[in-house]
Amino acid sequence: MEALVWIGVPAFAAVVSGVLAWFIMQSRMEVKLAEARERIASDKGAIQAEREAMEAQLQTAMRAAQERAHREALDTFLGEMKVEQRHYTRENRRLAQPRKSLVLQERMYFRNIPLSDWIEHEIVVTDDADLEQLIADMTVFEKPRLNVANGGRPMKALA
Repeated sequence: MEALVWIGVPAFAAVVSGVLAWFIMQSRMEVKLAEARERIASDKGAIQAEREAMEAQLQTAMRAAQERAHREALDTFLGEMKVEQRHYTRENRRLAQPRKSLVLQERMYFRNIPLSDWIEHEIVVTDDADLEQLIADMTVFEKPRLNVANGGRPMKALA
């Protein structure tokens, strides 16, 4: 029986140390696996944050590009808006009292398409009135305009 104890104790110690080594290795592997999962989770979080930042930056860039394109289209449209202007003097003879008036007509158009009807202004003038100054003061539109009566030259060229 003594021989059996001498053989059994080392075998039992070997089995116990094997089981103990297995548990220790299993716990070390679980620690390494948890560390790997933690690294993966932090990397996924960093990637997600970077993706969201890039999407926000892309949306901002797209919004800026859309606004710029809209502004350029509006500037192009407004650049093609023109004002046509014509003027003449009219004399009304009522009851032997002649009255001289300046009639200014304006209309706005896009390229060659009229957008408005003729807008007419009439002002009574005296003999010593400066007609060009009256025309400049009476205008509805602020943009440089073409004068139909002057062969299409800009009004500023008349001054």
